[in-house]
Amino acid sequence: MTTTLTRPIDVEPVDPPRVQRADRHLGAWAVLITGLALFMASLDNLVVTTALPVIRVHLHAGLSGLEWTVNAYTLTFAVFLLTATAFGERFGRRRTFMLGIAIFTTASALAAIAPNIDFLIAARAIQGAGGAMIMPLSLTLLSAAVKPERRNAALGIWGAIGGAAIALGPLVGGAVTTGWSWHYIFWLNVPIGIVLVPLAWWKLAESRGTQSRLDIPGALLVSGGLLGVVLGLVRGNDSGWTSSSVLASFAVGAVLLTAFIRWELRTTTPMLNLRIFQNRGFAAINVTGMLFSFGMFGTVFFLSQFLQTVQGYSPLGAGLRVLPWTGMPMLLAPFVGILAQRVGGKPLVVTGLILQAISLTWLALLLSPTTPYTDMVPAFLVAGVGMTLFFVPVASLVLGSVPKEQEGLASGTNAAFRELGGVFGIALLGAVFSSSGGYLSAQDYVNGLRPAMYVGALVVVIGVVIALLVPSRRSLSAPALASLERIKEIPLRATQDRLSA
Repeated sequence: MTTTLTRPIDVEPVDPPRVQRADRHLGAWAVLITGLALFMASLDNLVVTTALPVIRVHLHAGLSGLEWTVNAYTLTFAVFLLTATAFGERFGRRRTFMLGIAIFTTASALAAIAPNIDFLIAARAIQGAGGAMIMPLSLTLLSAAVKPERRNAALGIWGAIGGAAIALGPLVGGAVTTGWSWHYIFWLNVPIGIVLVPLAWWKLAESRGTQSRLDIPGALLVSGGLLGVVLGLVRGNDSGWTSSSVLASFAVGAVLLTAFIRWELRTTTPMLNLRIFQNRGFAAINVTGMLFSFGMFGTVFFLSQFLQTVQGYSPLGAGLRVLPWTGMPMLLAPFVGILAQRVGGKPLVVTGLILQAISLTWLALLLSPTTPYTDMVPAFLVAGVGMTLFFVPVASLVLGSVPKEQEGLASGTNAAFRELGGVFGIALLGAVFSSSGGYLSAQDYVNGLRPAMYVGALVVVIGVVIALLVPSRRSLSAPALASLERIKEIPLRATQDRLSA
């Protein structure tokens, strides 16, 4: 027998601490990039609210124009969320995410130079389309970039950043409008977007979903259907709810959405697997999110104007005075995240909705042209605690209700429902406001505001009932628990590929 001597192969030893540092490095970059993009897109939901009275005067806009300034953004955001998510699954999540940032940044510059209300509304609509490409994909990209054991912490930071954007929206809008001009609330996005595009290309890994084909008919049907329904809601205040144009918008939207449902149930490559709505938890948390946004965004739209139009505060003064409500997530989010791990998300969401309904009813009973601000603060604080209890655990409830491969679409669906809730809130509460009051005097404004807030509180109460249908962790079935555990163990393929390259 012949013995063959071989020279041992030199293998560079793996340094586990160095690999761990690399993992943390990439995860930190993912949190920073996706967090900044989320902050930028979320901020524009509320940054305009404290600037609305100034925009109304400067651009000679009426209530309809102010509603469109907000709803043009939320409308296109909601309409294109599912479509944008599907594009990300098919053509690459990082690529679509970067395109969304570029569109959002360009539209922000256009909004900043708007010479009239129609130009501003068009720019806001383009902003919403870009934001729709940013928000759901930021969550999916972040989930793929962090270690499983750090995933909950990363999601908590991501949610806290979104909460901070909502908290700071009225304050930033008021400060910028008072110190410079309302145009600069849009210029702020431009340098952030310019920096984020190359950073996303450099530090985020590309990934795709399981779909090999893009569901173009489904994307067109759902976009057209949602657009028709939302247009009817937004135009109802101006044209009349029984006018032919509004009824036609509702009819076209209903027909297209019905066709979308039929198509998605038949096609072999659906953009949205509608069967996931058979999951009680997923369906309930989406409807709950829509009803919560209805009450919150619809109310803040009018409250920020009340502080300026009725009580005479500057935009900055109004933003500061809303801060006990909108700023609460920045203070309480870390504690609520720890609490959610101990008691679960459902009890916190239900409690948050109850507190929100209490605060809206409280304010509706309290407000008058001469109500001192100090009397409003307790209600604002209750609303802020309720908002924090809702926002912090909602992302985990959404992702925990679906299998891993449906995460992107689940995130996009939930965001779409919440944005539609904001559109419905502003449109329908605007109709209630217009039917009872207006801008003629301080008392006239309060006459419209109070019934609008009662309606907002009622809708949030309905949200409490729906939230009770969300299964608690202890009541989940064995397959659902197994799905939840798989979601918590998302493999770090993107990170591993970078380390091995």
